[in-house]
Amino acid sequence: MPQQEKKPTILDALPRGTSGAPPKIAQYNRAAEKQKTRTSVIREQAANQQDKTAAQRVPRGNPPTVPAAAQTEQNARQKPSAPRGKQSKTARADPLRIAFLGGLNEVGKNITVYEYQGDRMLVDCGLAFPDQDMPGIDLVIPDFTYLENHYESIKGIVITHGHEDHIGALPYLLKRMNIPIYSSKLTLGLIRGKLKEHKLLERAKLIEIKPGDVITLGGFTVEAIHVNHSIPDALALAITCGAGTVIQTGDFKIDTTPIDGDMIDIARLAHFGKKGVLALLSDSTNAERPGYTMSESKVGESFEMLFRRAADRRVLVATFSSNVHRVQQIIDVAHSLGRKVALIGRSLENVVSIGTELGYLHVPEGLIIPIDMLNRYTHEQVVIITTGSQGEPMSALTRMAFSDHRKVEIGPKDCVIISATPIPGNEKLVGRVINELLKLGAQVVYEKMYDVHVSGHACQEELKIMLGITKPKYFIPVHGEQKHLTKHAQLALSMGVKANNIIIAENGVQLELTKSEIKEGDPVQAGPIFVDGYGVGDVGSAVLRDRKHLAQDGIIIIAATVSKDSNMVLSPPEITSRGFVYMKDAELLMADARDVVIRSIEENNTRGRRDWNAMRGRVREDVAKLMYDRTKRSPIIVPILIEA
Repeated sequence: MPQQEKKPTILDALPRGTSGAPPKIAQYNRAAEKQKTRTSVIREQAANQQDKTAAQRVPRGNPPTVPAAAQTEQNARQKPSAPRGKQSKTARADPLRIAFLGGLNEVGKNITVYEYQGDRMLVDCGLAFPDQDMPGIDLVIPDFTYLENHYESIKGIVITHGHEDHIGALPYLLKRMNIPIYSSKLTLGLIRGKLKEHKLLERAKLIEIKPGDVITLGGFTVEAIHVNHSIPDALALAITCGAGTVIQTGDFKIDTTPIDGDMIDIARLAHFGKKGVLALLSDSTNAERPGYTMSESKVGESFEMLFRRAADRRVLVATFSSNVHRVQQIIDVAHSLGRKVALIGRSLENVVSIGTELGYLHVPEGLIIPIDMLNRYTHEQVVIITTGSQGEPMSALTRMAFSDHRKVEIGPKDCVIISATPIPGNEKLVGRVINELLKLGAQVVYEKMYDVHVSGHACQEELKIMLGITKPKYFIPVHGEQKHLTKHAQLALSMGVKANNIIIAENGVQLELTKSEIKEGDPVQAGPIFVDGYGVGDVGSAVLRDRKHLAQDGIIIIAATVSKDSNMVLSPPEITSRGFVYMKDAELLMADARDVVIRSIEENNTRGRRDWNAMRGRVREDVAKLMYDRTKRSPIIVPILIEA
């Protein structure tokens, strides 16, 4: 299409956003041929999929002009009595709907629902970890109500990679509905371990895919594309239906010297960009950071330098358990320097076991020793890899820092390397752990001092490259807080995407995309579901509000016995305080509270039927007023009145 002449800028080095022309779906033939030759095994495993043989029905000499599954679905829905031209117009007008049940305006809980002509597919199913405003909560998962209401139309779920914010909620989803799960080898290995814990593995349908494979999910065809991230086997997805092709990047960065040797498949992403991409859903985590993300191989160089400097010190490295590349580099450097490696943390042990079994980790025989054997080696002979890089209160590193770990005692002969960046909201927790380690005399190394951590997410220049090579008509930033999504949208605008073609969505929003417009459709039910112990969803906002109230002001429990005949208090009320005041130091206040209780009960008595609710309410109000007047605090008041 001819373009206006303009003065070249630095941004012209990259392809710009599309001018609005619809994607040329006819050029999808290559992916359809791949589907025939590379995914026959996958289709056999997914026996419950509809239209699994649609691509094979087309004569070899006459390849389809649209994705096979989409064409089959369109033909099935056309009315025989309608004119042919009208049928084509109706098929083209069907919108692609994208609903977000999590992952927007937050870090974690990623799950996206695609719907086209009644068929649905999911991308990822992650959890989030509770923040300080969620006392007692173990995990936060998405609300699956919308999926339960449309269970019959869900053809499968594709997982981009094996981090908890993308796979952590799968067990809770599979307890409600059993749908096929497609992902890469390592990701499925991690999912198997998780499902085994929940006793769901035997009935789960797990189907392995590789970069370049194409699968059919109802009216969708999905191609897996290799990307770089902080965990191996990460995938981007090219999702195609009759409305066009959507690229969902998953978590990614552009690493030119990756540990596993395979760069992100820029050529394949650019291929879809040339054909025409309807929409791009791109990782926004590092949208505020300028430049490029450093290569993971840089961390290995820092480890070698720090391990050598440690000399006769014991080395402890805290990192994310799922960062297989990081663990491999620690193992390599430890082995080269003649140090044994001990693992602390159940999740870390599981990942190392699965990674080794599947060939993603290479551990020399005899290098890893049980934690119980640490005492048999001197400090300079050992490296400990541990969890707790985010300062989690119950993590191994935190317990070591507060001298509460049964097997490891930190001292001046230790060098602790925190190989991670604090997740937003965890900065204080991590800072507290660092301070406690320093008090114990340990040498502590963290990101701001040396290159002991690099992000697994793309920075601004990499995000621009993704926008440039895919050339989307519509852009939807995902995976980040509001500030990340907004900054990413600004980057897209600078890359030539039209302002009215960029949407910053929220959880619960459902977008409708056609070749001519993008708009918000009917909202879907979405929100956080709290997991507390074995309870899932039984703790809501009211319970959390009470927990916060208890944490801030404490509780007072009042027990009083009221005469059935005389309507009088038979004995002095018993008052118990927890988290409010120390009883022995507040005897006068408690005595005044007893007087208030007696007065409230006796003055509130009326002839005839006794109104216990009104009586308890009066006691609660009068005691609360006394406590606030004397302490300026508002504890929870629980009156227990017994008739005798």
